[in-house]
Amino acid sequence: MPQRKPESAVDLAEAYYDSEDADTFYREIWGGEDIHIGFYEPPDLDIAAASLKTVEAMARHLDGIGADARVLDIGSGYGGAARHLARTRGLHVACLNLSDVQNAYNQQRNRAAKLDGLVRVVHGNFEKLPFENCSFDVVWSQDAILHSGNRRRVLEEVARVLKPGGRFVFTDPMQADGCPDGVLQPILDRIHLASLASPAFYRRELEKLGFATSSFEELTQHLRTHYDRIGAELVRRRGEIETKASKAYVDRMLQGLRNWVDGADRGHLAWGIFRFDKP
Repeated sequence: MPQRKPESAVDLAEAYYDSEDADTFYREIWGGEDIHIGFYEPPDLDIAAASLKTVEAMARHLDGIGADARVLDIGSGYGGAARHLARTRGLHVACLNLSDVQNAYNQQRNRAAKLDGLVRVVHGNFEKLPFENCSFDVVWSQDAILHSGNRRRVLEEVARVLKPGGRFVFTDPMQADGCPDGVLQPILDRIHLASLASPAFYRRELEKLGFATSSFEELTQHLRTHYDRIGAELVRRRGEIETKASKAYVDRMLQGLRNWVDGADRGHLAWGIFRFDKP
């Protein structure tokens, strides 16, 4: 299958997340603070609480990192994770994100929380990070790298900007190792990509770059739960959301969410928390 040009995937993602339809959906349904997959333990957590719990679970991999550490969040969305790390750990966080709409809201939330001295927002994409070599102690990412058409390039950039001894902590919706060809096409068509990464891909490519795998916490069941919960909430609030977003967008989103749930049920998807250490 031909690969999409890296810049086309990035451009499509930027246009999508800047759209009024998408901004309405992610602020109103996904929560507008954390727009990634939630960690549903206990199972009755609501979407916002589960999404925060993912941030808290990932943040445990930052134990031992001093308050003077610099963190880069690539694909930072509305900046919820950055504010959590700044508020709870006093960390300096740079939010790298390609959506002007999300970045403006991120800055607004930072000012309102009086955290703009610790959190800064930078427009850009993770295939060409606008930072010097060895600039950060931690690179963090939540469910964003899938949107790249050149994930190897993203990992090379992560390796470049991390200091020796730095940590790369991230999640990403992936295809399962050994996933049959073609079965994820409905998902790929919806997000305008030729492929998803896999756990084996990340281990292989990061090991080539000199990283050591510290851990992978496999949590695919939460991916299935999250997309199912998001779909149910969108159905419940459909009338309200369609006053701000188009009916066609809502229809496409509901079908897309069902495709993710189906892929998880069939064992074709994977998700969890990775930590890699740079020597």
